Amino acid sequence: MATILLICSVLASLAFGVLVAYGLCHTMFRVFRVQSQHVARRRQEAAARIAPQTSVALPAA
Repeated sequence: MATILLICSVLASLAFGVLVAYGLCHTMFRVFRVQSQHVARRRQEAAARIAPQTSVALPAA
């Protein structure tokens, strides 16, 4: 009986560790996604400010 209890406690602690690791990874990927969206938005805004200011002179044919 003690062996079964020991095996079950080991499996429960392993499952708990896996769930904690999954939650941590899920949270960090969410943080990274928010950060990458913020950086992409800043780049688009910078490109929108620069684009109207630049003009390309085409050579006359």
